[in-house]
Amino acid sequence: MTRRPLILSILVVGLAVFAAASWFATRPAAITATATGTLPPEQAEALLRPYSPILGPEQAPVTIVEFFDPACEACRAFYPTVKQIIAEHGAAVRVVLRYTPFHGEGSEEAIRVLEAARMQGVFEPVLQAIMREQPQWASHGAPEPGLVLQIAASAGLDADAARTQMQAPQTTAILNQDRADVETMGVSQTPTFFVNGRPLAPFGKAELRTRVAEEVAASGS
Repeated sequence: MTRRPLILSILVVGLAVFAAASWFATRPAAITATATGTLPPEQAEALLRPYSPILGPEQAPVTIVEFFDPACEACRAFYPTVKQIIAEHGAAVRVVLRYTPFHGEGSEEAIRVLEAARMQGVFEPVLQAIMREQPQWASHGAPEPGLVLQIAASAGLDADAARTQMQAPQTTAILNQDRADVETMGVSQTPTFFVNGRPLAPFGKAELRTRVAEEVAASGS
């Protein structure tokens, strides 16, 4: 490689990193003062990030963190339960989603589509459509990740704009940070839940409902 192309390559990489860093620095701090239980400091930091998608009221006193893979069948099975918990407890509960792409290329593409949906203000309807139609695009026998964008478009996503947003530096930065946080937290399967900083154990839908109800009662909400 000659000196000039080398310099140009370094400049391009530097601009991409700068763009991602600037986005993180100016992103509104939606996640504030959330209980982190008795986690070690490095895990307390890795559990929550200010950019993470939130379902429910942003300032709710009870926080469910879900390490979530849109291609995961168990995540799809828990999705209605999670929505019901939010509905039942009103302003007392929020769910923070952490991306956990354990199911290969299809997972990453779906996450990138969800980030584009968030940029366009249609995150929740697109999430609902992707989870509803998961058997179409994430079948373990014959996955078709290319369908994700089409499914998202049917839920209100501007597919043309999304193709650019999916490859934006901030989208890649979110994926990379969430991968690192998954490793720091020791998450090995999806979904994995933390309720106000404590891991859900034993694991199950009834156990999640019970733990959340206890935390809501403790918060006085």
